[in-house]
Amino acid sequence: MRRIPAVVLALISLAAAPAPTPTPAPTPPPSDPRVSVDTLFKDYDRTDTPGCALGIYRGGRILYAHGYGMANLELSAAITPQTVFDIGSTSKQFTAFAIHLLARDGKLSLDDDIRKWVPEIPDYGKTVTIRHLLHHTGGLRDYIVLLELQGVLVEDLTNDDDVLQVMSTQKAANFAPGEEHLYSNTGYFLLSVIVKRASGKSLRDFAAERIFGPLEMRHTQFNDSHTRIIPNRATGYSKGDDGKFGIDMSDWEQTGDGAVLTTVEDLQRWDENFYQPVVGDKALIDAMQQTGVLNSGKKLAYASALYLTTYRGLDTVSHGGSWAGYRAQLLRFPKQHLSVACLCNNGGTANPSRLAYQVSEVYLGSLMKPSEAQESAPKTDAVRYGVSVQELKRLAGAYRNVESGEVLELGVWANKLGGDRRGRKFTLEPTAPRRFRIEGLPGGKRTVVFGDGASGARPPMEMTIVDEDEEVEKETFEPVTLWKPSASELAALAGTYSSKELSTTWKLEVDGGELFIRHRGAPKKPLKPTVADAFIVDELSLKFQRDSGRAPTGFSLDAGRVRGILFTRVP
Repeated sequence: MRRIPAVVLALISLAAAPAPTPTPAPTPPPSDPRVSVDTLFKDYDRTDTPGCALGIYRGGRILYAHGYGMANLELSAAITPQTVFDIGSTSKQFTAFAIHLLARDGKLSLDDDIRKWVPEIPDYGKTVTIRHLLHHTGGLRDYIVLLELQGVLVEDLTNDDDVLQVMSTQKAANFAPGEEHLYSNTGYFLLSVIVKRASGKSLRDFAAERIFGPLEMRHTQFNDSHTRIIPNRATGYSKGDDGKFGIDMSDWEQTGDGAVLTTVEDLQRWDENFYQPVVGDKALIDAMQQTGVLNSGKKLAYASALYLTTYRGLDTVSHGGSWAGYRAQLLRFPKQHLSVACLCNNGGTANPSRLAYQVSEVYLGSLMKPSEAQESAPKTDAVRYGVSVQELKRLAGAYRNVESGEVLELGVWANKLGGDRRGRKFTLEPTAPRRFRIEGLPGGKRTVVFGDGASGARPPMEMTIVDEDEEVEKETFEPVTLWKPSASELAALAGTYSSKELSTTWKLEVDGGELFIRHRGAPKKPLKPTVADAFIVDELSLKFQRDSGRAPTGFSLDAGRVRGILFTRVP
């Protein structure tokens, strides 16, 4: 053990001393909109919880910047507008901007085959272009999910080589390029590799030289080293099963899909560049905001790491982020020249997207259309579109997501249709014939529409989800009869299964009459049977295959942004 000199110990003691609490700003008068804004963050404005930094920009300047809660609970360091946060996927817009800069420089074309730059990616028979990656339409499996399926945890050390290795062993894509829009971190990671190979510089160095430096974003960087010391960095936190905060940090060193560290003050300089370009030009800004188009001709709301949507009648440009114990949102109202940045280190409860929209209402509410809550009248709708108990009972039962395999079970309680999704109870409130609004589930506004169905039979249903970024997703569910395997049927499925695509082995065991996955990072909960030979747990969906003698030979696995991973039974 190395001895530490006394003088060094003294310096360490000084560094570890609690940081002084910033002098509070003068209390604004009650009529000041900042009073309303501060009220939105009151749950985080304490010394015993991580929280958020807020930046409100208008007309090219910072209108209001404030910190709520603690950047570091161990050192009692408060969050300030100078606190540095990991902004997760909000980072993707900087990666996209780097790609557009290189395209303008003539170093690459957005229509290049990505295998020109990253030959490690297998040839799946159809060309995936850089443009596909920008719009999440390339169909490549999400590397984060792939690593998690291998058993890699967020706190483990991984780097570019690990990602390129797992991507090189994939035997198929989720879908043909341009056929669908499915958010994929793989695409933006590969863009970082393309930046490096086209420019000769890492994305970290390229962005520092071409974006952050010229914009004088002095506290902003792509972090590609887990050991790097970042002054004023907030620690990420999440709540454990005991309800207490614990450190939630990541040692992953990949960039492109995330890894930008920044402050709400620096983000104002980036935000203003979309009005008065200092880096790039108007043509590049326009290219950044050109939304994608599917092969079918359907236009997307997603451009180059920017969602172009509307909120209560006003145009918005936005992108959120979530990684480890960090959450982020940068929301812009271009026609009103107002933006809100909300960066949080509270992965347990903070929802910066919702907070950013609430802040925008304080300043732009008079220009906005009535909210859905203001427009709807649930009680009146329920009376006007009253559904008989007989009809509710007809709709009750199990429904299976035709893509993910997830099953929802609907039942009737107190003359209402409801259910449970991943441990959260919900109810369906009637709003129109065969149409219901879902109450009780997080993650955006949800509506359900039931089909006609045969007389007396349960019809299929379609769930529409509008998330905080106003991205619309539709899920189709079919009525099913749940499979109830016997003890012997479960025992026959137990065993060891391996996947060449993941270079990993899973063990399935029966315990207490239920089937479990025994693998690092796998859910501790039992597999829930759905239809014959199919199981789900959390976002994992397994479908077993059998030989002619009906013995199980393996299973295919779907896991959200990854589809069709094959596991083979080990004799």
